Amino acid sequence: MNIKVCGMTTPENIKEVAQLAPAYLGFIFYEKSPRNFTGSIPEIPKSIKKTGVFVDAPIAFILDKIKQFDFQAVQLHGTESPVLCHQLKEHHPTIEIFKVFSIKDQFDFSVLTPYEKSVDYFLFDTKGKEKGGNGYTFDWNVLKGYTASIPFILSGGIGIMEISAIKDFLREPQAALLHALDVNSKFEIQPGIKDHALVAEFITEIKKITSPSNTTSKNR
Repeated sequence: MNIKVCGMTTPENIKEVAQLAPAYLGFIFYEKSPRNFTGSIPEIPKSIKKTGVFVDAPIAFILDKIKQFDFQAVQLHGTESPVLCHQLKEHHPTIEIFKVFSIKDQFDFSVLTPYEKSVDYFLFDTKGKEKGGNGYTFDWNVLKGYTASIPFILSGGIGIMEISAIKDFLREPQAALLHALDVNSKFEIQPGIKDHALVAEFITEIKKITSPSNTTSKNR
């Protein structure tokens, strides 16, 4: 199971979390966010995909940040169009594009169809007051209605207390397309600063429930 740690801000904390080898580290470029990134990214292992997170930013701004920070993934957290997603792919064919959609108690999955040819993953987050980092989960049962073939990322209020719920979710058919878990506010000492020990605990627990031996026993 891939883990994405989002909302990184300081070089020291970036280095600490990078030592835990998550699949992705996210950097938010949105001035209204308390985790808005304005610094520099220290050298981190090549295995970690640096991810730029944007909210309705002009494509020129996104392309500039991709070039500046050598991002391997881009997360679009606003009302970005399928056209913009396609344009990003044309400029950077190998970059991973996550298109975010917010969910509460229900969702019309037909809105995803125009994006299917231009994105690599859908990211499902909790619909709330803020553009991410709201600190609570949505009803994952809604994803029983997911019929697209594109893998998705699960986000929104995921923390240590959700381990049991994640384990239950992984037994569901819709979890077959789950690509990654995206964590943020539940692991913070303060906005933008992650408790790396807590992140380490989470990664360890996720490895336990997604290990081949666990999967084998689950399917007996």
